[in-house]
Amino acid sequence: MDLEALLLHFFGTDDPGKLTVADFAQGVERLKIGFGVEREPGRRFALWTLLEGLGEAPLPAEAFAEEPALKAAAEDYLKAAFRLERFGEPEA
Repeated sequence: MDLEALLLHFFGTDDPGKLTVADFAQGVERLKIGFGVEREPGRRFALWTLLEGLGEAPLPAEAFAEEPALKAAAEDYLKAAFRLERFGEPEA
């Protein structure tokens, strides 16, 4: 999934900096609905990661209760994100 396409679809712009607080909240609500109705696992995971990046994602155990592989992937994603946040990028 293309990030710019997702932003345009759910938020009406590919530049989140142009959104008002109300427009952002409406976009997040549309994204949450999209996540809730999506059935294709890869697309569902992509929508969850966008929600996570925006600080709005449900916990993996809630989001993927019926999908153990996606739950594990989401937990791994959170662990990796935490490591990057805490320790920074690894040296090349």
